[in-house]
Amino acid sequence: MNLPLACRMTTTQDVTMPRREVVGFLSKVPTVTATFWLIKILSTTIGETFADFLAVQVGLGTLVTDGAMITVLAVTLVGQLRSRRYVPWLYWLTVVLVSIVGTQITDFFTDILGISLYVSTTVFAVLLAIMFAVWWQQERTLAITAIDTPKRERFYWAAILTTFALGTAGGDLATEALSLGFRTGVLIFGGLILAVWGARKLGSNSVLTFWIAYVLTRPLGASLGDLLTQDPSYGGIGLGAGLTSVLFLSVIVAIVVREQLNANRHGVRAKGQAPAVPPARDYAWAAGGAALVAVGALVLGPVLNPAAAQASAPTSAPSGKAGGSGAVPGIETDATSPLGDLRPFAVIVDDVAAKVDGGDVAAGAKRVKDLEVAWDNAEAAIKPTSPDDWHSMDSAIDKTLTALRAGAPSQADCASALNNLKAVIGTLEAKT
Repeated sequence: MNLPLACRMTTTQDVTMPRREVVGFLSKVPTVTATFWLIKILSTTIGETFADFLAVQVGLGTLVTDGAMITVLAVTLVGQLRSRRYVPWLYWLTVVLVSIVGTQITDFFTDILGISLYVSTTVFAVLLAIMFAVWWQQERTLAITAIDTPKRERFYWAAILTTFALGTAGGDLATEALSLGFRTGVLIFGGLILAVWGARKLGSNSVLTFWIAYVLTRPLGASLGDLLTQDPSYGGIGLGAGLTSVLFLSVIVAIVVREQLNANRHGVRAKGQAPAVPPARDYAWAAGGAALVAVGALVLGPVLNPAAAQASAPTSAPSGKAGGSGAVPGIETDATSPLGDLRPFAVIVDDVAAKVDGGDVAAGAKRVKDLEVAWDNAEAAIKPTSPDDWHSMDSAIDKTLTALRAGAPSQADCASALNNLKAVIGTLEAKT
């Protein structure tokens, strides 16, 4: 049909505009609600505890765990980016994996390259600021409610990864370098988030307060995870990494399943559309999830460690130190080194050395697993007491693990690494 030019232009716009509107108004991220923040905090904790569980308890090691998590994140992120709508289970799986990898990035710079937490925190903060500037310059919005194009979503996930790295570095800076400890960290970061929430209620910019709170949930989740996993002798509850992950994962799965069912029932949510779950019900779900975590921790902790809270623990952090878990009521501290009493670790080292000296390197490699687990479990409590001394002993332990777990371990190399570790322990004990 021969139509006038004006008519043909109108017809083209009528055909194409609705398609652009449909694509442009689809939301790829959840509504920011109370359960959003609860899942965010819990997923952050799982990111930390699960990676430690795989690397140490399962025995995959740091290198294998890092490679596996990066690979799984890459696959999951591709799936998230290719999805045409918000898929709750896929979105939150991506968040958990980003949490793990973001933590691993910071740990690589700090523990492997030896970069100061002051430097890494500053670098990640600058990178995030640059990313936001470029994002704003190109899209004129940083709002989570406007993640409705592929380009904006790529900016969003890059920013999320950077916030996790920044939150890890900033949290470690506060709890380790500044010796605040994980219990104080829970109070400080929890209080800061409440302050941000109060500022938002008083009229502060919603986008700014969202991103500040998002960064702060990372160190809060890490401190909370340390509080739950650490042994009561260090001021924790003593659930361990495995049980804490299961407890948190159960709550996350319950809420995400609810979101997934609602997404299936109500279809694709358009930008600006009210969430399928009414706010009052959402608050109830968030409160129920938080209560389940609290009750689980308070009930399971004493069951798993019936006498630990009353027992005198030789591995407690030194009294008078500002860091670690602080003074624990009813527990005597033994300040035999800047890191506390190192005898429990020295006993294992002597046992491993005896096996190696006797020619049974395989038995020594099996026994050294106990040292790795004990040292990893104690990290959150004793590292803040003296980070430099902790790194010295951690490096000596790593060299011992490497020697004993070599493809064809040499008895001489293992003995040398163990003697070096004994010397480090002796040097630390001689400091007090």
